[in-house]
Amino acid sequence: MKETEVRKSQMKINEMSLIGVHPVKQSDLGFNGNLFGGKLLYWLDSDCAAYAMEACDTPRMVTVSVDKCIFKKKAGPSHLIKTYAMVLKFGHSSVTLGVEARRHNVYNGNQEVILSTEIKFVRVDEDGYPLPIICRRKTSFKN
Repeated sequence: MKETEVRKSQMKINEMSLIGVHPVKQSDLGFNGNLFGGKLLYWLDSDCAAYAMEACDTPRMVTVSVDKCIFKKKAGPSHLIKTYAMVLKFGHSSVTLGVEARRHNVYNGNQEVILSTEIKFVRVDEDGYPLPIICRRKTSFKN
């Protein structure tokens, strides 16, 4: 089993923080009447960028990679999309987050994972060059 698969299998709901909630609207639907995948990825990137900024005490975080994305379930207009994340790893100038998007049924409260992945962000200066993440954040940040 690859390291990323092990980390993903270790993600648990009680270890992850709720970082975003999005109602699925008619304008978010694709050709088949389901949530458009690009819209979901947009929400994930936005929510996770804010979470990375909080985790690293800086507004200057950029997305450098998104791991494989497999859409496991569909979502539609009767769902809320809830984004959960946790810090998996701090690097010298980066933070890697474990992320799940879950569809939340507003009628019965059930949640199902529709996508899980890892997203890596890097702290940068005004010219886009990597900067180190403050050491105290690496040891003190908790979900």
